[in-house]
Amino acid sequence: MVQNIRSSVPSYHTTQVKNKQQPTVDRAFQSFMQEALKTPEKEKLTVNFSNHAQKRLDQYGLSLNDTDIKRIENAVETLDSKGSQQSLILYDDLSLITSLKNKTVITVLKTTEMSEVTNIDSAININEKR
Repeated sequence: MVQNIRSSVPSYHTTQVKNKQQPTVDRAFQSFMQEALKTPEKEKLTVNFSNHAQKRLDQYGLSLNDTDIKRIENAVETLDSKGSQQSLILYDDLSLITSLKNKTVITVLKTTEMSEVTNIDSAININEKR
């Protein structure tokens, strides 16, 4: 009797499982993710500029090129490796107050306009002519 009941129940479950399509993965996205995982950490280091810092650069009519950014990133990496958290980076005629925790330049001042700096635990001079 049990055999009759089983044979009368349609086998939808097994049919649905067999016909179920495997999810597809966009190959471009997959290769992008694999490449991102291979990229060394040092190449991923980027320094962000707060809105305030960017406004200050604009106010002074300055823009930083790739070489400038790389020098600032190297300074941030050096300071971070020494345990610094809030730092003053002196670069040519600029003074950059930087949070190393989130790798962000908080504000930018002309060094000649700087009279007092508080709440920093380190400073680095990376002067090179731009």
